[in-house]
Amino acid sequence: MKIILGSSSKYRKAVLESNGYEFEIMSPDIDEKAIRTHDYYQLPLLIARAKADALIPKVSEDALVITSDQVVVCNNDLHEKPKDQEEAKVFLEKYSNGHPAETVSALVVTNTKNGKRVEGIDIAKVYYNPIPAMTVEEFIKNGDPFSKAGGFAIQSAILQPYQNRIEGTEDCVMGMPLELLEKLIKEVQYDFC
Repeated sequence: MKIILGSSSKYRKAVLESNGYEFEIMSPDIDEKAIRTHDYYQLPLLIARAKADALIPKVSEDALVITSDQVVVCNNDLHEKPKDQEEAKVFLEKYSNGHPAETVSALVVTNTKNGKRVEGIDIAKVYYNPIPAMTVEEFIKNGDPFSKAGGFAIQSAILQPYQNRIEGTEDCVMGMPLELLEKLIKEVQYDFC
């Protein structure tokens, strides 16, 4: 069945491509900031559902539509994409001070042929050793923290030397947890009884 990735994230695209998936990309046109909840662990799921709701009417053929979203929770605070350099610096300093970046990745998979939709959440934690202020500045200047939930990147050559450990999978940290995706794809391929 045709697969449509409802995301413009180059990181999600790279995870799928590097694991042999063939797919098309459609970008949902929604205002993510208009979707809010105090439960940060549910927020990415609400956004991924809204992305699916926006895309499904535009899909005219049988397909599996994958939508996703990710936030980072750190010390009970929500870390989305930093809005400016100052917020990016605050995020990185918190990680540097021993607070893990907890990535909360949500996936929604919809089968347009049978109408079935399934969803799930995967969580990973990234721990950093103290990151020197100069390194934080360099990453903000050259590492593009503004396109990533939490304002950091595990694949960044600037930050990698300070990574202590990851609890969970790297693909989850990158916003596309493959084990969860494969489970959801299997679930959605069965017709209703």
